Parts: sequence; structure tokens; C-alpha cells
Amino acid sequence: MTRRAMVTGGAGFIGSTLVDLLVDRDWEVLVVDSLRTGSMDNLGAARRRGRVSIHVMDVRAGELAEAAARFEPEVVFHLAAQTKVPHSVDHPIDDADINVLGTLNVLAAARAACARRVVFASSGGAIYGRRVRLPATERAARHPDSPYGISKKIVEDYFRWYSDEHGLEYNLIGPANVYGPRQNPGLEGGVVAIFAVAMLEGRRPTIFGDGSQTRDYVFVEDVCDAFLRAADAGENSYFNVGSGRETSVIELYEAMASVIGFDRRPEFAEPRPGDIPRSVLDAARARSVLGWEAWTALEDGLAATISWYGR
Repeated sequence: MTRRAMVTGGAGFIGSTLVDLLVDRDWEVLVVDSLRTGSMDNLGAARRRGRVSIHVMDVRAGELAEAAARFEPEVVFHLAAQTKVPHSVDHPIDDADINVLGTLNVLAAARAACARRVVFASSGGAIYGRRVRLPATERAARHPDSPYGISKKIVEDYFRWYSDEHGLEYNLIGPANVYGPRQNPGLEGGVVAIFAVAMLEGRRPTIFGDGSQTRDYVFVEDVCDAFLRAADAGENSYFNVGSGRETSVIELYEAMASVIGFDRRPEFAEPRPGDIPRSVLDAARARSVLGWEAWTALEDGLAATISWYGR
């Protein structure tokens, strides 16, 4: 029997990659996306290969429950979000409106559709904050340093309540810094996308801070593999999804410059508000419960990503 999934934010960078994976596994997919940051172009290949329908709709819309109930998804993958940390600092109400109230609306829609499970895109970096002992495990206390991280933390109790009250299963996926093809350097603001486009155009990229800040970079296809595994494995759990490798921004810059053949030094600017100095995840729980690993080495992922931007 054909399996059905609703993917919010399915026209975005990570969401559209997940849609590709679902189509390859013969799922029928309903994409819900406001196109505020997503693009229909990201779904072209999936629509040609499989059964993909699209509702251009904000996740806060009152019509979401009706659309979900008509489609009757078995699993809801909730990826739609306001993802910019600086924006959340400047506009915390907008951040909460999308990330908290939007998530509540998705949970209500999943219940109305009698979905079995919701798999949610949390944050493996911003949710822990700067005081966490690294590499961060899921048992660590969470003290987010930005409204974005706070919004991801707040909704966890709503997932628990929906499970206790209505029997709705869930899994929460906390990706590290996701990179790969389709990431929009002007929207999601991923540093790999920003550096790649600037270097390929012959411009000097800007590093905010001194470049010593570190992140855990994980390839988008690996992240989507974790989402898909979480549709069936585990239950009512939070999973870190990262490589376990800590890479500084300077190291990332140099690795990308080497692949591209870019010989200019970066420009430097003041650190951005809300950014944490270090982040790296322990993904042992995902390995144990989901059977997941970060299969793609950073060097291979960077080469594939740069090749995509250089088409």
C-alpha cells in the first residue's frame, strides 16, 4: 500500500531534498509551503518522478487542518520555520508566531488528519546554547541564547502534550549545521552556500567574528535520511543529527577555497547577535535507535555542493 506524507516547508532547501527521498521510496507526498523562502523549482524533479501535490499555504493558516484531513497522511514532516537567528533577535514576535503558533497549528492538523506520527525539525545547535558541554548530547540542559532556539525548545512540551492527550506519536530531529545543494545563500544564510557563491563569483566572503567559531557541518541528504528513519524508528524522542566533527569557520573557508582554487583572504565583520561560539553534536542516540550515521565526509559534501553551485 502506498504510504502518504505531508511535508511542511517542502519547497525549501531541506524539505525538497526530503521530498526527493520520499518519492524515491514510493511515498505519495503533499507539500505545504508558503513560498516565503521556498521555491517551486526545488520540486521540479520530484514532481516529474512521483506523486507530489502542493498547497501554497502558510502553516499558520486555518485551512491547514482541512487540507491535511483530505490528504490523510500517515506521517507529517514539519520543517516549515523561521530559521534566521539574527531575525529572531530583532523580531522575536514574528519568530514565535511562525515557529510556535505555526507548530501548534501543524499538530492540530496532524490530529485532524488522524496521522500516526509527526517528525519535527528542531535545532541541534541553537537549542543548547553556549553553556553546554561539548559534544552536546540529548541529555544536556538546554539554555538557548536566541529567540529562535527558545521557540524550538518551547514546542517540545506541546509535542509531549499531544502525545499524552491524543496519542499522536512524534520524533524531534535536531540537525547540526546543514549544507548542500539548493541552499539559498540569501535566505537560509548557510555559510557554505554564502562562501561558495561568493568565491565562484570572485568576491571575498565575509566572516562574522574572527573565524574561530566552530560548527558541526552535516550534509543535507544525510539529514533527510534521519528524518525518514524517524518516521518508523524510535518514538517520542529527541535525536541529535550531526557529524560529531567540529570545524572552525576559517577551516571551512580554507577547505572550500582549495576546492574552488580561490586565493583571496576573507573580509571580517563584527559577530552577529545570538550566534554561539562553538557547536558540535554527539549523535550516538541516532546511531543506536535510528541506525543513522553522517555518511558523507565534509570534503565530499563540499565538493558536491560547490559543483552544484558552479553548474
